[in-house]
Amino acid sequence: MAGRIFMDMVKQHGATLLPIDSEHNAIHQSLPHDFDGNLRGKGIRRILLTASGGPFRTAPLDSLDNVTPEQACAHPNWDMGRKISVDSATMMNKGLEVIEAHWLFNAAPENVQVVIHPQSVIHSMVEYIDGSVLAQLGNPDMRTPIAHAMGYPERIESGVSSLNMFEVAHLDFEKPDFERFPCLRLAYRALETGDNMPAVLNAANEVAVESFLERKIPFTAIPGMIEHVMLNSEQETMHKLSDVLRVDQTARELAREWLCTVT
Repeated sequence: MAGRIFMDMVKQHGATLLPIDSEHNAIHQSLPHDFDGNLRGKGIRRILLTASGGPFRTAPLDSLDNVTPEQACAHPNWDMGRKISVDSATMMNKGLEVIEAHWLFNAAPENVQVVIHPQSVIHSMVEYIDGSVLAQLGNPDMRTPIAHAMGYPERIESGVSSLNMFEVAHLDFEKPDFERFPCLRLAYRALETGDNMPAVLNAANEVAVESFLERKIPFTAIPGMIEHVMLNSEQETMHKLSDVLRVDQTARELAREWLCTVT
């Protein structure tokens, strides 16, 4: 929502920013130790942001209209709250992580590629211009990125069990389908538009997911609400936190107005 404002404060105060989100922590671990925000200057071609694909990765598209909140919250790999579980099912969570990666690592939208990886063993990768791809692997357990940040730059025990590569056996990768995951497409559009649009996207998604969990709209209406709000929001540059809060509130009101027309 406030990426530019937040990163400006980090620079202003000379802070060291250590990402905890498992994907961004994996990227951080795969970048050069002296990474200064210049991808090309450090020989980096792109960031490969992994995603599980959620519970509906292989479900027939015509079945998604009938998805229930209980089904959407049944994530195959992670035990999460209801809201983030729905975001994983729509892949909006990954869209928001693309925006996060843009700000954390100064990466243009075209330099962040989402890769569906159902096993959730590779938490993300960094591709270098010489063809090398560095990846951070481990069991899907948030104690690993938390321990990495707490001990940085040293390593400390996290209590996470060792990854058994023989049990994993194989790793699968798929390209995300924007027809199946329109929320991911909308997130890329918001990032490419810039300014207040990521905040608009986030606010509209908050209302859309809440409406779905309350059974007011079907699962497939979530991206429809978000796109309506984005199309009806004026683009503007946000300079301070009060601007972000105002944009957020206005977008939520637009989403609720749309909800009244369809329920």
